[in-house]
Amino acid sequence: MRKLIFLWAIIIVLVSCKNENESELNQGIWLGQLEVMDGKKLPFNFNVSKDENDAYTIEIYNASEIIKVDEIEIKGDSIRIQTPVFEGYIQGKLSEKSIKGNFIKESLDRVVPFEASYGVEKRFTVNTPPAVNISGIWETEFSQGTSDSYMGKGIFAENDGKVTGTFRTTTGDYRYLEGVVSGDSLKLSAFDGAHAFLFLAKVTDSTLNGTFYSDNHFKEPFVAKRNESFELPEADELTFLKEGYDKFEFSFPDTNGKMVSLEDKAYKDKVVLVQIMGSWCPNCLDETKFYVNYLNDNHTTDLEMVGLAFEYAKTKELAYKSIERLKQRIGVNYPILLAQYGTSDKDEAQQKLPMLNHVLSYPTTIFIDKKGKVRKIHTGFNGPATGEKYTVFKREFDSYVKMLINE
Repeated sequence: MRKLIFLWAIIIVLVSCKNENESELNQGIWLGQLEVMDGKKLPFNFNVSKDENDAYTIEIYNASEIIKVDEIEIKGDSIRIQTPVFEGYIQGKLSEKSIKGNFIKESLDRVVPFEASYGVEKRFTVNTPPAVNISGIWETEFSQGTSDSYMGKGIFAENDGKVTGTFRTTTGDYRYLEGVVSGDSLKLSAFDGAHAFLFLAKVTDSTLNGTFYSDNHFKEPFVAKRNESFELPEADELTFLKEGYDKFEFSFPDTNGKMVSLEDKAYKDKVVLVQIMGSWCPNCLDETKFYVNYLNDNHTTDLEMVGLAFEYAKTKELAYKSIERLKQRIGVNYPILLAQYGTSDKDEAQQKLPMLNHVLSYPTTIFIDKKGKVRKIHTGFNGPATGEKYTVFKREFDSYVKMLINE
C-alpha cells in the first residue's frame, strides 16, 4: 500500500512540475510585428482567448476581416501558431508578455523575423493628425518605368485618420488593408497567414508616392493619383484560347491519384467551371469560399466545378497534403486536381495548359458550356475586400452561370 501511495505521489509531483513549466499565453489583445525589408516593421493585431477546455484560439484582425486560428501548440516556453489553410506558421519563444521568433514558410525557404507584445492595441503609432483625407479612388502604378510595371486601383475610406481598403489589380486584390494617415504619411498593412503586405507612402491631397513590401523578400515602388473614374481592364478580356485551339483540355490526378479530364462522364453535357488556383493563394481562398457557398446554395445537376492546383510544395506528397488541408478546412465539395508541384511559376503553368495565351493570375476561371465550348475566361478575383466590386461580381456570376445552365 505504501508503494502505491508513493507512486501516486511521484506522478502528482511530475504533473505539477509539467504544469508549472508550461508557459501561459496571456488572453487579450496583442500586437504582432513582422520584419520586412529596409528594417521596416509590419504590424497586425490579434486577440487570444481560451475556452472551457483550456484550448487557445487566436483571432487575427485586418480591417473587417477576422481570421480564426485554432492550431496553437505550447511546449515549455516554445509556441507554434499554425495559420489556417496555409502552410505558414509562427514558431517562437513565449514569455509573460512577449513572443519572439519567426514566421516560416518551409516550401519557399522563407523565414521572417516575428515578435509580439501583449496589451498593445494600436496597429500603427500616430504622431500627428492626418494632413489629408485619402478616401476615394486612386489610379496606381507599381514599378513605374520598368518592364514589371502594372496598374492598380486603390479603393480607400478614411475616418478619423484610420484607413481601410485595398488595391485591386488585373490579377486580384491585396485583400483587407488597414492603417492610418499620420501627418503626410500613409501606413497600411495586412497579414492573412500566407502573405504579409506593408504599404508606406507620402501623401498629398492628390498624390501618393511610396513603397510596397511583401514579407522580407520583395519590395517595389508605387505612385498614385486621385481619379474617381479610373477602372482596370475587364477581367474577361485578359486570358483567352490561342489561335488553333477550339477547346480547353487537361488530364491531372486527384488526391487519390485518379486521372481526371473533361472527357469524363461526370462532365458530359454539363456546364463546367475550371478553377486555376493554388492552396497557398489568399485570393484563391477567397474565390474558393465563394464557390463553395454558391454550390451549397444552388443545387443543380447541370453544373460541375473542378480545381487545377499549381502548388509550390517541394514534393507531390506535400502538395496533396496542402490540397486536402484546404478542402477540409473550408469544406470544398468539388475535386481539386494536382496540376503542378515544386513551383507556382506562371510560365511553367502555361506549358501545362498550352491552349491558353498565358496564365496571368491565380486564380483564373474558365467557363465551359454544355457543348464543351469555352465561353468566357475570368482572370483574377475581386474578393470581399473590394466592397462594391465584389457585390457586382457575385450578381454577374450568378446571372451568367444560370444563363449557361438554361441554354
